[in-house]
Amino acid sequence: MTHQSPNANESRLERGKRALAEIDGEAGHNVIAALADIAPDFANYVFEFSFGDIYSRPGLDLRAREIATVAALTAMGTATPQLKVHIEAGLNVGLTKDEIIEIMMQMAVYAGFPAALNGLFAAKEVFAARFAIQQEKVSATERS
Repeated sequence: MTHQSPNANESRLERGKRALAEIDGEAGHNVIAALADIAPDFANYVFEFSFGDIYSRPGLDLRAREIATVAALTAMGTATPQLKVHIEAGLNVGLTKDEIIEIMMQMAVYAGFPAALNGLFAAKEVFAARFAIQQEKVSATERS
């Protein structure tokens, strides 16, 4: 999945919000909105720097960026909430369940089995929630 090139007339904040919406839809904005009452400046930094500057660069497509992000967060072993968001984002930009599992298995070599296990359990939760919702939609469609 490719994303739109940076627009010179767009602010970093606008560009970041657009990139986040493209990657993670409503869920990403909900995470940022949750920071508004405690650290609104930090929320803006996430939009502007992470998504407005880095994710919007032309060197990698969004799929490649999410592979790198899922790998890094898995290797950290301590960022489960953020990892879950990026597993979901990876699925949104075209990663498969099998690819995400392989990323985590690869991280066992470099970050150790505990980090990979934490990542796999996070993935299991995301897959269960996401695919249960999809199954509910299919079942509802079949009933109507």
